[in-house]
Amino acid sequence: MTQRGRKNISPRRIRLGLATVLATFIIGFAVLSGSSAAMAATTAPVAPAATDCVADSATGCFFGTIRDGGAGIEILVEGNGLSVPATTAADGSWNAAVTTAGTFTISLDPKTLPAAVTMKGEASQTREVTLGARAGVLFSTQTTGADGETTSSTTSSTAVTWDRFLQQAASGLRLGLLLALAAVGLSLIYGTTGLSNFAHAEQVTLGGLLAYVFANLLGLNIIVTTVIVVAITAATGYLQDLLIWKPLRKKGLSLTQMMIVTIGLALALQYTFQYFIGASTVRILQSNADVVNIGPVTLTVQSLIAMGVSVVVLTLTGLFLLKTRTGRATRAVSDNPALASASGIDVDRIIRLVWTIAAGLAGLSGVMLGLVLNGINWMTGMQLLLLLFAAVTLGGLGTAFGALVGSLIIGMTVELTNLVLPGDFKYATALVLLILLLLVRPQGIFGRKERIG
Repeated sequence: MTQRGRKNISPRRIRLGLATVLATFIIGFAVLSGSSAAMAATTAPVAPAATDCVADSATGCFFGTIRDGGAGIEILVEGNGLSVPATTAADGSWNAAVTTAGTFTISLDPKTLPAAVTMKGEASQTREVTLGARAGVLFSTQTTGADGETTSSTTSSTAVTWDRFLQQAASGLRLGLLLALAAVGLSLIYGTTGLSNFAHAEQVTLGGLLAYVFANLLGLNIIVTTVIVVAITAATGYLQDLLIWKPLRKKGLSLTQMMIVTIGLALALQYTFQYFIGASTVRILQSNADVVNIGPVTLTVQSLIAMGVSVVVLTLTGLFLLKTRTGRATRAVSDNPALASASGIDVDRIIRLVWTIAAGLAGLSGVMLGLVLNGINWMTGMQLLLLLFAAVTLGGLGTAFGALVGSLIIGMTVELTNLVLPGDFKYATALVLLILLLLVRPQGIFGRKERIG
């Protein structure tokens, strides 16, 4: 006979974990601000590096660093009807922003190189970029010393600097918080029902697309839009359990059968979105985002607001689970549904509430992602699905606080990977981290071991 050993996570431990996460946010921003001020004070005589290009749904970025060059080297990005000049900063770094996706020719003017530096490779290259992405460009140069010897150098698009580290860390924190909004609900659904819901990411897409309809097409205020979208997406979660999942549970379908239903529902929703909205990326707000510089870190105003909203909502969700009677009942159902039912808890009511809350949080995540990325399309949720499951599994299946911690780890890993690897590898790196941790701790960070016997 096989039995799952259940061990409650004490409220004291959960409060400690929540406090640790909040303290991490505070310390992280304090370090970010302090280090930025210190760097400004110690490096004032040195010319600054090139301002980092912020990629979003309307912008793609080319970037690189000419190590032997210094300031004043001229680079031209041409293609798709655009001609974008760029000039290197004192550290040889440069950025160029384009507003259309496609193939571009990036040319370096050898006449603008310092006297002792010459081109070793081609001075013109062809690169492709998509909107919302960054593409690095490498130029090979060589330096002739006073003794006549030459030293070769390849310009770097991935040079690790303190500025880049802080920028990627801030982006990682932002991504982790937005993932957590959706991952917490996904984990609660698994904890109370045992179901892996592959259609959960489509609630994220639904939230973003509804925000586009209300804010862009109907012209409503973004705050009013967000409230309406969260209410509608929460209602879809309520109706899903009422019309689909509760009847299927009563019919005695296995979890595997129900999981296949979620996959079919996800595909149906994706193509429904594409039919009504189209395949292109749509913008929730038409105006371009204002940019805020915090030392070397560049973030949009929408990003800062989204991060703040995420922290507040996740904190309230944690307090709900810890402090309220319904929250404690939710944790009891997650720990042992049969025992919770025997104790007088209405398990079906709790499960329906979980579906409602989870869908509402996912819808809010979709709105915030749409604002941060300055656009959303019918595939946004599908692109995030693997990261959501990685976060939930890493933190521990069925634990809301584990999903929060797992999301932060995944977000930071994905963004910091860009420091040393091309952008296409960042999602694979997050999954490699998941595999390595599960080899050491199969139940995840906050998960419980299973007992046989």
